[in-house]
Amino acid sequence: MPDTSAVTVLLVEDDEVIRRSVALALERYGYRVTTAADGLDGLERFRDDRPDLLLLDVMLPGLDGIGLCRRIRETSTAPVLMMSARGDSLDVVSGLEAGADDYVVKPVDTAVLVARIRSLLRRATFAPAQQREQGARTGTADRLVFGDLAVDPAALEVYRDGEEIALAPTELRLLLEFAQHPGIVLDRQTLLRNVWDYGWDGDSRVVDLCVQRLRKKIGADRIETVRGFGYKLRR
Repeated sequence: MPDTSAVTVLLVEDDEVIRRSVALALERYGYRVTTAADGLDGLERFRDDRPDLLLLDVMLPGLDGIGLCRRIRETSTAPVLMMSARGDSLDVVSGLEAGADDYVVKPVDTAVLVARIRSLLRRATFAPAQQREQGARTGTADRLVFGDLAVDPAALEVYRDGEEIALAPTELRLLLEFAQHPGIVLDRQTLLRNVWDYGWDGDSRVVDLCVQRLRKKIGADRIETVRGFGYKLRR
């Protein structure tokens, strides 16, 4: 994990008490925190500051967190962590469908929040050079081809019908996990552990929604659902 003082987190939260307490908590862990009180100001700050990670409340005035996440995803793959006051299923699903990588429920436990942030940053900062060196050692540096889909684990590039596909870091990590185990069923807890870095039981909806987003980009039939077990990448 890089020095947290070099990491900027944009926190968009309309409740002043929560905004201040979360910002102070993250600053105590060494993060640089910028804040906004509504979605439109958050969008402007995102464009100006280009933060390393965004922490967005779902319920925001002007432009809500779901809409803000969608606007961010138009131009950026920066990690997005949503905050939901109720942990409501609709909030969670809507946020993940909009492109968020994960979510936490308010009131936010600081230890859980920091663990989720660290996990997201690890996913977002794994370097092509490191992957290339690892691929050379393990003999996996060449492209992996599955029908019209080609995955280059060294360059961290994905192609479909010869056209490069832009994937968010979590989507890329998920696809690499599948590509390393083609034809093998991976259950949700295994994916949560290997892709989301969860050392505890997490919400399997993050897996299901990320698979759904990934299917839209690489082809709906490429990842098969094995009912009652998990998912597998078709060879």
